[in-house]
Amino acid sequence: MKQIFLRVVSWHNFYAFMWRQIRVYLFFLAMLCLFRLFFIAWMHEYISPAADWDDIGTALWVGLKISCKSAGWLTLFSLSGSTLANVFAPRRETVVCKLLNGVSIIILSILYVARFPYYKQFHSSFNLLMFNTFNDDVYALGISLVKEFYLPIRLAGAFLLAFLLYRLFSQWLACRLLQLKFAFPLSKWFGRAAFLVLLYFGVTLANFGGSLSWATEVDWENAGVTKDSFLNEAILDDVQAVLRGYTMNSRLEACNGLNFDTGQIRSLAAQLTYKEATADNLDEYLQKKAQGPQVAKPQQIFIIISESYANWPLLEKYNDLHIADGMKGIIAEDDSDYCSTFLPNGPSTVSAVTGIVTGFADANLYLTTMPEAFVSPYSTASAPQLKKLGYQTNFWYAGPATWERIGAFTTAQGYEHFYSRGDFANATEGSVWGCDDKYLYEAVLKGVSSDQPSFNVILNVSNHSPFTVDTAKEGFDKNIVIRALPDEAKKDEALVNQLGHYWYADKMLADFIHAAKAKYPESLFIVIGDHADRYNIDKIPSMYERYGIPFIVTGKSVKKGMLPQDAAGSQIDVVPTLLEMIAPKDFIYYSLGTSLTNGNKQGVNYGFWITHDYIGKADVSHFVPEPIGNAMPALNDTALQDYINAIRSISWWRPKYGPILDEDMAANRQ
Repeated sequence: MKQIFLRVVSWHNFYAFMWRQIRVYLFFLAMLCLFRLFFIAWMHEYISPAADWDDIGTALWVGLKISCKSAGWLTLFSLSGSTLANVFAPRRETVVCKLLNGVSIIILSILYVARFPYYKQFHSSFNLLMFNTFNDDVYALGISLVKEFYLPIRLAGAFLLAFLLYRLFSQWLACRLLQLKFAFPLSKWFGRAAFLVLLYFGVTLANFGGSLSWATEVDWENAGVTKDSFLNEAILDDVQAVLRGYTMNSRLEACNGLNFDTGQIRSLAAQLTYKEATADNLDEYLQKKAQGPQVAKPQQIFIIISESYANWPLLEKYNDLHIADGMKGIIAEDDSDYCSTFLPNGPSTVSAVTGIVTGFADANLYLTTMPEAFVSPYSTASAPQLKKLGYQTNFWYAGPATWERIGAFTTAQGYEHFYSRGDFANATEGSVWGCDDKYLYEAVLKGVSSDQPSFNVILNVSNHSPFTVDTAKEGFDKNIVIRALPDEAKKDEALVNQLGHYWYADKMLADFIHAAKAKYPESLFIVIGDHADRYNIDKIPSMYERYGIPFIVTGKSVKKGMLPQDAAGSQIDVVPTLLEMIAPKDFIYYSLGTSLTNGNKQGVNYGFWITHDYIGKADVSHFVPEPIGNAMPALNDTALQDYINAIRSISWWRPKYGPILDEDMAANRQ
């Protein structure tokens, strides 16, 4: 045991061992980058004419960064086995190292050869569909792979590639020229310190995807930074693509559904819509007729989903912070109205997107990964219904199209045009999540035509960690905020920076609305936050201040009082409110939510409910309402529970199983 300990802690043994692992890392990094380069060159016909050499360069650079992470994982696999061998069987350590890395090379070679036909078939790198294979007819699939995709030939090519790469790898490890030497002997502390510093930076780059911190790291969710979908897919090496597929498939498998049978759903749908519980088609319950326009039909419509735009800074008690002055000014204008009791659809941005795009609540389904969501738009989807009213439908996102499959998802749900970070000028000005709000709004103002009626959903990202906007340069005076903070928070620089980014999002939002009103006088705007619950001044904020978001409507013909004083709702109520404001009388539309203008007085989401007077947790046996104001009216627990159950059950059944309430069909599709 003593000899083993001395061998392990020996500096020269440690140096030789770790330098070998560094060379393993460099080999895999170079291999993944060369794979990417050849893939782009061989498949160049898939690159759109709009892409240029800058986009290719960006893809190669971002790909290099994300492959730092993949190479790190592959090296960790080798390192784990080699470490055990070095401790317990040192003479076999080299053999174990080559064996483990040989396995990695074989797997990578097979994946790489498969990438080419996979992309041609699905126009994507590996995704969750590869995991759906196990639910398919394996025999039929095997026959198809042999006859249509020449599986034996491709496998032979993959093993030949693996053999050549392994020979190259072995020579790389054995090359004497690669024995790192320091100017100072390794027995000196300087040489040892230098080696450890190099090792530290190498591990950091591998851990954070080619970056030195998580704030700038690249991963599969934010890697699609070019304006070309093929190049965005090429950025992902096969390790990252498989990880994406596994993660998205896991999210899908986590959608276990809710405990409602078809009879309960039918009864709840009837109660929700005040109809007879006789139909087996849910769409008959969701069908509605507009009561007639309440504003002049706008030429341009904008729904802005603002990142982390909580409602609490708009409250009077926080006036001295002056971080929401822009939208407070908008709300005070005669052509604006505001509902302060409103909930997000879920705890994350993707829930807000699905709520606005599909009209369904967050009900234990991950819609952006569900195959059903990509077949055709749901009856309650926003884009097709606005298109019927004569509007071109556009979705504008500050981040990459690959995030949560947002580009593919929104277009599958009927949006005619999708724009993302790669389409905008100055797109590099921003964080890892997307470009700064300023440049997103500039792109919208430049891209929306005054002559074409359009419905535009805008999703920004600047008010999201890592907080990278130079707010001082934009005009933020942090001293004003610090003076208004309680004493215990005045030195909290992180909080001040976060509040500065709320100020930036608010200012850019108000500036955009003013500019858009000037350019498009006949326009209508709806502003909501995607969620709250990110930061508060109070360490223990009230439930209302922690989770509430605003609902703000402004534009031509909007009047104060258009939204009833006791109105409340959630994001599934946004599009019905819009349709009731602009649609002609008897226009048929479909929605789960209810217009705030028609007296909707309650909202529900993944875990909470809200009315004008109370907020509370939804998943409890007995409601414990937390007062929002001073009024204390009685709460009808039974009616509220029925509403929550109706929203959740329909939002679970309709997207997954379709409109027909058929218990046998659901059982067969599990």
